[in-house]
Amino acid sequence: MKHELTIQRARAEHAEILTEIALAAKRHWGYPERWMEIWTPSLTMTPAYIAHHETWMASLDEKPAAFYSLKQDAEAWWLDNLWVRPDAMGQGIGALLVSHARMRARRAGASVLRVESDPHAVGFYVKMGARRVGECQSDVDGQLRVLPILEIGV
Repeated sequence: MKHELTIQRARAEHAEILTEIALAAKRHWGYPERWMEIWTPSLTMTPAYIAHHETWMASLDEKPAAFYSLKQDAEAWWLDNLWVRPDAMGQGIGALLVSHARMRARRAGASVLRVESDPHAVGFYVKMGARRVGECQSDVDGQLRVLPILEIGV
């Protein structure tokens, strides 16, 4: 059966469903529930965040399945979020959204897009053409986490 995939600009009223997608995707990797509680604030998409960051949502058969957002800082454009609902993984939606994000960043004047990647997603981004350019260290519930910083040409 052929599925219909659409991409649209996310709006404030999508904040709750985007948060649900982000939490489900992160939880999919089997992280401890305590870590999920710690990460919930940073994985919560608010109407204000959506209003201030270019955010795009992919729907599969009219059901929200994935989203990404871009942010710019003094140094670079970042793929700030890219989350795919677990039951929609493996269908090419993430790759399509990376391609869309690269196009949007290029139109905004970027030459590269950076990603602070979850370790479980590094292989995906490498398949998309990203390369490791650094790392970010953080502490989660007393445990050191090292997150790769990747860069992909736009």
